[in-house]
Amino acid sequence: MGLLEGKVAIVTGAGSGIGRGIARSFAREGASVVIADIDRSAAQACAAEISTELRGKAHPIIADVSDEAAVQRLMEETEAEFAGIDIIVNNAYGSSPNLLFEDKPLQELQQVLDVNLKGTWLMMRAALPYLRKRDGGRVINLYSIDADVGAWLRSDYIASKAAVRALTRAVAIEWARYGILVNCLAPTAKGAGYQRMAEQIPGFEQMAAQMNPCGRVGDPEEDIAPVAVFLASRMAKYVTGETIYVDGGLHVTGYPSKPAVLPTQAHAFNPKPPL
Repeated sequence: MGLLEGKVAIVTGAGSGIGRGIARSFAREGASVVIADIDRSAAQACAAEISTELRGKAHPIIADVSDEAAVQRLMEETEAEFAGIDIIVNNAYGSSPNLLFEDKPLQELQQVLDVNLKGTWLMMRAALPYLRKRDGGRVINLYSIDADVGAWLRSDYIASKAAVRALTRAVAIEWARYGILVNCLAPTAKGAGYQRMAEQIPGFEQMAAQMNPCGRVGDPEEDIAPVAVFLASRMAKYVTGETIYVDGGLHVTGYPSKPAVLPTQAHAFNPKPPL
């Protein structure tokens, strides 16, 4: 019997990176997993891997977490497929081009907030009636060390992740009365964002490994997912409102984020003159 035997989990952004690693590990532990992603081919590929390679139960659903109607359909289709919902992992995220704060357009801030904060909010709200039907629901939200170190050029992303952590703590206190536990996972791993930077920045992989106290960057399935399994299982039945860092100690030492060359101004910053 696996740690999640008989449980049903929705993992957003599960088509690749950390979400994929969590989905695969949940399936290994006996959970039926909904692979929710906006990328149809990635969702289908991950679900097929779980079904064939791991002989687990997985179902792909295409969903934009910033769309309230799409989130509601996600819940309804999950219940129709697996007869319930026990675990929600809010892993889907949005980011924007790396720009100085004064050059960040309001439209990009809104897009990032729509996915990271609004998406997490909508997923939790829509899941509540389903989680309350089960014996102790679990919600795992994704936080980022970037919000701790104040990483350069990511002000909109940082603001969204700081808000997710605050929201997690607030909901954890309110939902404890239902037996639903709500926590944050703060990973540093070779996820989708890491892969993009590795492709764009020469020597990035070596630099990332060297500045980590453990001397390497985490693997989504081998290093991050087991902690998600813990939070989703009965082993964590007395843990709520917590943020667990799974980053090889990087949150202790922090990391330098100031670029050697600041990006050129991509958007004119023209505040209204005083009256």
